[in-house]
Amino acid sequence: MKIAIMGAMPEEIAPLLKKVGEHSSETYAGNTYYQAQYAGHELVIAYSKIGKVFSTLTATTLIEKYGCEKLLFSGVAGAINPELHIGDLIVAEKLCQHDLDITAFGHPHGFVPEGSVFVESDKELNRIALSVAKDLDLKVLSGTIATGDQFIHDKAKNEWIGKTFNADALEMEGGSVAVVCNALDVPFFILRAISDAADMDASFSFDEFLETAAVNSANFVIAMVEKL
Repeated sequence: MKIAIMGAMPEEIAPLLKKVGEHSSETYAGNTYYQAQYAGHELVIAYSKIGKVFSTLTATTLIEKYGCEKLLFSGVAGAINPELHIGDLIVAEKLCQHDLDITAFGHPHGFVPEGSVFVESDKELNRIALSVAKDLDLKVLSGTIATGDQFIHDKAKNEWIGKTFNADALEMEGGSVAVVCNALDVPFFILRAISDAADMDASFSFDEFLETAAVNSANFVIAMVEKL
């Protein structure tokens, strides 16, 4: 099987490349795609860069150019749900775009004609993820992730997104990846580690967290590949 593995930043795929070992690389459309063999599968690994446009381009390339049959995405997210704390993991059951707004035409936030507010991820991949979490003795929350081309650091906006979409976490790529995979009929899975939350303190270092989270996420995703 040919499996795509995505992150948004180089730090998010570096541990994956280390785990898979020998790999080749190719530059296409301003990005680098790494190819490797692992656990009987062909893997194509890439980081998209931040935001919905770049993640759409990368996901589409992984599917259309490289022929990937499933897509696994891992990265970091901010918490909305107060049950989520720094370092916690969330698996997206469904995703939306919180900054998509044509309410002036009578539509709900996040909706476009011939589309939907939410896109659901693949239930079988999510089931495998919960099995992996059990094997690794990790607590993983399943919920709704909201995506937008903004880093949300305003408490009122955070609360509005949570209330409007019943969202548990927010980030900047997952919703657009979900739209691409849904349109092209490719099963997808999205895992996020919480990097900022209401209970964070001044001693928190994002750079240190990102390095640790990337390693943990790589271990999780590789364990999923081994089960596929």
